Amino acid sequence: MTIETNYRDNEVLRNSFNELAGKIFGGLNFENWYRNGFWKDNYIPYSVVVDGKVVSNISVNTCDMNYDGRIVKLIQLGTVMTDPDYRGRGYASLLMEKILEEYEGKVDGIYLYGNDSVVDFYPKFGFRKSKEYRYSKAVEIDNDRTAKLVPMAEKSDFDKMVRILDSTEQNAKLYMVNNPGLYMFYLSQFMQENTFYIDGADSYAIAEIDADTLNLHAIIGNASLDDVIASFGKDIKNAVLCFTPHDVTGYDKSEVFEEDTTFFVRGKFFDETSEDAFMFQEITHA
Repeated sequence: MTIETNYRDNEVLRNSFNELAGKIFGGLNFENWYRNGFWKDNYIPYSVVVDGKVVSNISVNTCDMNYDGRIVKLIQLGTVMTDPDYRGRGYASLLMEKILEEYEGKVDGIYLYGNDSVVDFYPKFGFRKSKEYRYSKAVEIDNDRTAKLVPMAEKSDFDKMVRILDSTEQNAKLYMVNNPGLYMFYLSQFMQENTFYIDGADSYAIAEIDADTLNLHAIIGNASLDDVIASFGKDIKNAVLCFTPHDVTGYDKSEVFEEDTTFFVRGKFFDETSEDAFMFQEITHA
């Protein structure tokens, strides 16, 4: 048994990692993400390997955040998994201890989204349950839709989005910087049909439309929030923000509840902001 890390370009271990991810998370696979060049140094698996096979893993995502104009260094833990045949051997604890040893004092905070079945595991390592808050409001729009769908289908589309993510601020109180790869994990796979260009504002909106409700995941650019919402046209009657806006005036606040998911945090950033009502963008969940 060994602990292996940062083995992105080791084909044997990467394939074994993908096999375990598919087994635990119903077909989840990182290979296309890797082959498209989006698996960068920000995503670091820490894995227990037995006889050349990945049997347990916790991945570190280095997540620098712009929070109200200041950069905060955080890490998000994800892809937490252990092969059923190797459970009960303390492998997850071993990995968590190693990660905390390496990052303690080097980042402003650590967070993760854990399954409800393991809510007793993370407090053993100094994590506490926390809350996130979502903002929404009813809207009245007079104009037709002007937001233009720009499917993320080709490498040229991917490259353009990465350039925008690297060079453009987002219109949000809290958003990830220096990690386009994590955005592209979603935009290049599960949300290829959710990118819209906002005419006249040189900005993009990442959004899903459910009947008369606009679920707005991110604004890439400086377009005003009201203009972005209005650009989706008069059929939209409700706007739900999957990020935290700079100005919450006129919005209803509600606690975020996600099935079989508990939000855990530790570190000074979360201690200092414990009274703030915000959420991390859903498209940056690992």
